Amino acid sequence: MFHRRDFLGRALGGSALLAAAPTVPEFLAHGLNTVVPYADDLYHRARPTLGLTRREVLRLDDYHGFHPQLGDLKRMYDNKQLAVVQGVGYPNPDRSHFESMDIWQLADPSRAQTNGWLGRTIPAMHAGGAGVPGMFVGQDRLPVALQGADGGVISLADRASFRLQLTGNAPARRRLIEELNGGTAGGDADLAAFVRRRQLQTYTSLQKIEEALRDIGPTNNNQPRRPDQPQQPNDLANLNGKLGLIARLIQKGLGTRIYYASLAGFDTHSGQADTHADLLGEVSSSIGQFFQQLGGEANRVVLMTYSEFGRRVRQNGSRGTDHGSGSNLFVAGPKVNGGLVGRHPRLDDLVDGDVRYHTDFRRVYATLLDQWLGVESRLVLGGAWEALPLIDKSKPDGGPAAPAPAPPRPGRPIPAPTPKE
Repeated sequence: MFHRRDFLGRALGGSALLAAAPTVPEFLAHGLNTVVPYADDLYHRARPTLGLTRREVLRLDDYHGFHPQLGDLKRMYDNKQLAVVQGVGYPNPDRSHFESMDIWQLADPSRAQTNGWLGRTIPAMHAGGAGVPGMFVGQDRLPVALQGADGGVISLADRASFRLQLTGNAPARRRLIEELNGGTAGGDADLAAFVRRRQLQTYTSLQKIEEALRDIGPTNNNQPRRPDQPQQPNDLANLNGKLGLIARLIQKGLGTRIYYASLAGFDTHSGQADTHADLLGEVSSSIGQFFQQLGGEANRVVLMTYSEFGRRVRQNGSRGTDHGSGSNLFVAGPKVNGGLVGRHPRLDDLVDGDVRYHTDFRRVYATLLDQWLGVESRLVLGGAWEALPLIDKSKPDGGPAAPAPAPPRPGRPIPAPTPKE
């Protein structure tokens, strides 16, 4: 069974989107131990061994805290560059990985759509001279979210597939294509000229991809990493290496509008604490280093995380958590209106052991489509969805936004401070 957390990104002209979701998206499935209601007794009663105390969390306010491994994301939150969207889900949730994965990646709870939501987005985006409008960085099959883009998406699984197209007589072939594109013709020749231009754009894109791969040096991306083997920062088998490559491609002006990557291992039905901590640490440090590496280019990028479902509130007998519904997601970047978005779901009002969702995930998609990617969300999502306060393009480049208003308090009163220390 595959378990993934994926990332998507856009980079072109004035702005770029880099968001997160997987072949099986799961990074924030553990919502209660990622954004922790540490001041709620019900949380500690439901998770007597997995629960995090007020002394352990990175406090956001007097109720919410981040998992202690999310230090880089906490710094972005403090700088008003990270939004935490709470209570995210959809009607009649499905706890099957693959069914729910399809729902999130098709953006369609009925699963009547045949193309992914990003696959439907790409033809409507302004891609300029980009030879590769969308890219999946990973060794798995193309995620459902990107399927149906009619040739506008490539998968970058290793170096060899791109190097082979740029060796041998590459300079001579490039000169030939440039010469062909230099001719002028009209009428019936317009289509041929368009095809030649696309060839040159694609060739130039492949050359930039090879340059970026060469920049990061040799990696072990075709070899599985042993549990005791330290990660290499440029290894395309880990999230840091994938995001590092994406940062280089954005800096080289590749023009790709959407990037998508993945991280495995979050389906922790047993022994959750240590595994979850290691994975969150990798996610947090990778995102932090990604934005640092981008430098001034970061102002053109928004990163989003998402997950196909949440986890049960109550831990199981194996010190893990089982499939549930309702969770949270992150949206990050210098132009993000940082802070808590929506209230934390009440833990005294559960549905079959799960938190109730209050924000449909399609509202997040619609906000990023309309306000960042410049694509009419109604056409992609098949209906209108109310926007969320996630994007603030008026923020100065690289600077924090004005302080956001205090988020709504949880629905039930918080008892006197008696949580576990």
